[in-house]
Amino acid sequence: MIIDIVTIFPEFFDLFLKTSIIKRAIDAHIIDIRLHQLRDYSHNKHKKIDDTPYGGGAGMLMQFPPFFDIIKTLKTEDTTVILLSPQGKLFNQNEAKGLAQKKHLILLCGHYEGVDARVESLVDMEISIGDYVLTGGEIPAMIVADTVSRLVPGVIHEDSAETDSLQHGWLKYPQYTKPESYQGFVVPEVLISGNHQKIEVWREEASINSTLQKRPDLIQEIDLTDQEKKILKKLGYPVKV
Repeated sequence: MIIDIVTIFPEFFDLFLKTSIIKRAIDAHIIDIRLHQLRDYSHNKHKKIDDTPYGGGAGMLMQFPPFFDIIKTLKTEDTTVILLSPQGKLFNQNEAKGLAQKKHLILLCGHYEGVDARVESLVDMEISIGDYVLTGGEIPAMIVADTVSRLVPGVIHEDSAETDSLQHGWLKYPQYTKPESYQGFVVPEVLISGNHQKIEVWREEASINSTLQKRPDLIQEIDLTDQEKKILKKLGYPVKV
């Protein structure tokens, strides 16, 4: 997969690309994350890429021509162009899974008061990472690139991705490591029993209970199996079995 990130602050991503799983995936040529300075596509001799909005108003807008030119330069028939924007669709694990199937992403990082609205006609989708406003699209672009990259086959172990929180709608079950007991805090006995069948049953119930306690809103979006309905009913959640 190729991810092109268009930004006026490419240095923002330096450490991100040289650390941990992302670095290993790049070194293994599984993903290729490329940074592009939007100012290189400015039509202004001083590399200016913003201007005042027509009609007046506070702040400065990023101009349309630099975005038009860089998208035209980078885009192929396999490209999905994404604008990071607080007005976009809320990003989640399902969106990440869909994007991980793409061959080429272009992530556009806005800044200042926003971008010229004509940019929206050039993108395939707008993505928001939450209902709040940041100073620019660099952090959202980093989040999208990280989330999508780890789902590309070969980046991490497939089993790890499959048991992630939200991968199948539910939060992940609680996990523990050594020691078994410390200062009165103990690991659930079933997890050290060696009975893998009981462990799987416990994990399924614990996953559903964690979701019910922490993010009950997620349950409405899940196509529940009969077994999941039974567990929810056992936990006191109103559901028809």
